[in-house]
Amino acid sequence: MKTIFILIYISGFILNLFMYSPSYAANTLNTNEITPPKNFFGYKPGADRNLFSYSELIEYLYLLESESQKIKMYHTGESPMGNPMYITFISSPENIKNLEKLREINRELALNPSLKKESREKMIEDGKVFIMATMSMHSTEVGPSQATPVIAYELINSRYDEVKNYLNDVVLMIIPSHNPDGMDMIVEHYKKYLGTEYEGSSMPGVYHKYVGHNNNRDFVSLTQKDTRVIADIYNLEWHPHVLVEKHQMGATGVRYFVPPSHDPIAINIDEGIWNWTWVFGSNMSKHMTGMGLAGVTQNYLFDDYWPGSTQTSSWKNIISMLTEAASVRMATPVYIEKSEISVWGKGLSEHKKSIRMPLPWEGGWWRLGDIVRYEVESIFSMVKTGSLFRSDILNYRNDLCIKEVNKGFNEAPFFYIILQKQHDPGELINLLKLMERHGVNVFKINEDVVVMGKKYYEGDFIIPLSQPYRPFIKEVMEKQRFPVRRYTPGGKMIRPYDITSWSLPLHRGITSHEINQPQEWLYEKIEIISSASLPEALDVEENAFVVFNANYNASYKAVFKSLAEGIQVYRIEEKTTVNDIDIPAGSFFLERTTRNSNKVNSVLSTLNFKPKLSEVKPSVSYREIKMPRIGLTETNFHDMDAGWLRYLFDTYEIPYSVINPGKFKNTNLTNNFDVIIFPDNNKHVLMQGRIQRGDNIIIPFYHPDYSEGLEKPGWQNVLSFIENGGTVLSWGRSIDLFTGIMEPENGQAFNFPVNNVSSSLTSRGFSCPGSLLKIHLNTEHPLSYGMPDKLGVFHRDNVVLTTSLPAFNMDRRIIGHFPEKENILMSGFAKKESLLENRPAIVWMSKGSGQVVLMSFVPNFRGSTPNAYKLIFNTLFL
Repeated sequence: MKTIFILIYISGFILNLFMYSPSYAANTLNTNEITPPKNFFGYKPGADRNLFSYSELIEYLYLLESESQKIKMYHTGESPMGNPMYITFISSPENIKNLEKLREINRELALNPSLKKESREKMIEDGKVFIMATMSMHSTEVGPSQATPVIAYELINSRYDEVKNYLNDVVLMIIPSHNPDGMDMIVEHYKKYLGTEYEGSSMPGVYHKYVGHNNNRDFVSLTQKDTRVIADIYNLEWHPHVLVEKHQMGATGVRYFVPPSHDPIAINIDEGIWNWTWVFGSNMSKHMTGMGLAGVTQNYLFDDYWPGSTQTSSWKNIISMLTEAASVRMATPVYIEKSEISVWGKGLSEHKKSIRMPLPWEGGWWRLGDIVRYEVESIFSMVKTGSLFRSDILNYRNDLCIKEVNKGFNEAPFFYIILQKQHDPGELINLLKLMERHGVNVFKINEDVVVMGKKYYEGDFIIPLSQPYRPFIKEVMEKQRFPVRRYTPGGKMIRPYDITSWSLPLHRGITSHEINQPQEWLYEKIEIISSASLPEALDVEENAFVVFNANYNASYKAVFKSLAEGIQVYRIEEKTTVNDIDIPAGSFFLERTTRNSNKVNSVLSTLNFKPKLSEVKPSVSYREIKMPRIGLTETNFHDMDAGWLRYLFDTYEIPYSVINPGKFKNTNLTNNFDVIIFPDNNKHVLMQGRIQRGDNIIIPFYHPDYSEGLEKPGWQNVLSFIENGGTVLSWGRSIDLFTGIMEPENGQAFNFPVNNVSSSLTSRGFSCPGSLLKIHLNTEHPLSYGMPDKLGVFHRDNVVLTTSLPAFNMDRRIIGHFPEKENILMSGFAKKESLLENRPAIVWMSKGSGQVVLMSFVPNFRGSTPNAYKLIFNTLFL
């Protein structure tokens, strides 16, 4: 049975590969001349105050392809803004000719646990180590992409036999820019202010269509086109053995971080992966320090617990790591006094010679050219290490495939069963398609079964863990339990670098069951699904009423699409039934008529569920809804949460206008908007355009045209907007705008009946770095239409709400609160979360004719919490 299942897995993966595989870019004839980067760009990459654009970078790499048989350009997808994305392969001419054969070897070693001994030995004899390097994911970290021409030129033009031998064993896969859109934005901005006092200043907005610096936080959810392109390379297409992300960090710390990372590490990842990061990192440190490159540091600051440091490749059995270079101001050098050099975080307590940093940097000028040199040498070291350990790495890849599949048969958990009946079946389909995109095979139960005393039905979904990507399956399907580690026995806990929860079922409101007892017989009752396909499009032939269930996120997309098409839509205000099917309060309906039939059918064709049809109009109370006019507040200060909200609205086809804080004072908010949203951001950034930490005020390095805040006139406009009937939605740190004294220009001073008491709770020991916490909802309120009575929300410890008695024509209601005598922590890490018991998480307030909705959490956290989206959508229809 195990053998049959493994064959099913492999055939399923071939289908995934066929679905997502792109095609080669055209190759041109080779010549004997190799053009140095300086001859092409007019300067040596890394030269002070010089940056090339993405198109110039790609043009040079294509030139090298035309001049050398050691390089091949491969078009692998498109960025969110339509830029082509590439892999640049660099290896020996023979390896470049045989890339397809080598790709097949990679796939077999990565995914086939049943290779015959002779076949495996032949593959390891013929195979090469593929090292994938993603450059400048964060576009202000320009060094890796600017170093790429030098890396390519020096590798293919090397006259040293040693390097030629390395390229016989290794195929280097460079992603010249992980974020082409952001690269061009940054280069354009830098050149705009070159030679002025704003040279090297921060670019206004995010360096991406939507998410900016959060793009490496998207490798579980895969919402963005560029992250999907990168993930497909290692999940489905090329299966590299080693992956490195190339980053930069602050200017005043160590000069260069190399692996391994610091604790804590992800427990589900095989110990061999961590040991290999020591090998590659130690070789980098030895090589670079031996070249006189000072400040190279290991085992410092960056942990590898969360799926952001190395995408999700570590969970896919890839030896994965990151490097971080000290930054300059884009291409403008900086001078660092020795007294300004500092260390922080984990691993180093002082900037002195130590086992983690054997050659400290003493300060002085630091240039883009320095970063380029460090990047070149780090890549050379990785290529050398890959060559020296070629057979060991290839053997390890298949050994680990076998090991993880066997764990799935022999260690709990054995399966995850996902019920077909869900609160939101559309999100179930989205989850299954996401797992498939990650290279995981999903199955269906083909008859009713009883497992561990519970009955499951034909059509329920099941994911066996006897798959090569078992670590990933377990990681994203279970609830997270942070591995507490300490600096000394009983001493201070090592805090996480970033968030601590990413459980796909919990973040999406999907019910799944972990099966922790062996059920080998169950393999005979399941069958692979080729894809988590959408339901057939519903084409309504006759006039009918179409009902959209408020429980489904996709219903709201259908509603907004209908409103945009001019179709009348109504909202049901009481629960009812349609054809004996229960329909919850807050659901929507429209009437399909002869006049609007084409538009209605167009809306229905895009759904991932089948709405209900009725011959008669619902008999309960309802009201017509209109398209809300939405103002989305977005600062110029790399406002990632606002960017994520733009992504959500674009995905759900919700029209909106972005309004910068500096524009509020001269905008008639009442005439232009029905709803204004303040995503998560610091109050001082929103109000004054500056950062304030305690008494310390920091003026961000932006051109003054981009640093204006709301100021008092803009905030007066917001208060008038509320008084005159507008709705304001605010979450996370921006709720601080509504605390303290409000002083309307022509009215009574007042306090909103709400406050943020987080500092009081953190002083008593409450800590929550970013986890999923449980709240209870008042499902009778319109804000909670379509929601379950209990919800997991992504929460930090910087906002905790409390309410008080209202006055001055105000009211308030608590719509969501933390429970008492229940486990508040659902996934991740929190300390003394019991201090939250009975405290509000969602507060609705009225003032004059308007409404304010405050949430202590972020309902659209990095696009990863679809279970809370309806709280945003419902606010738009208040």
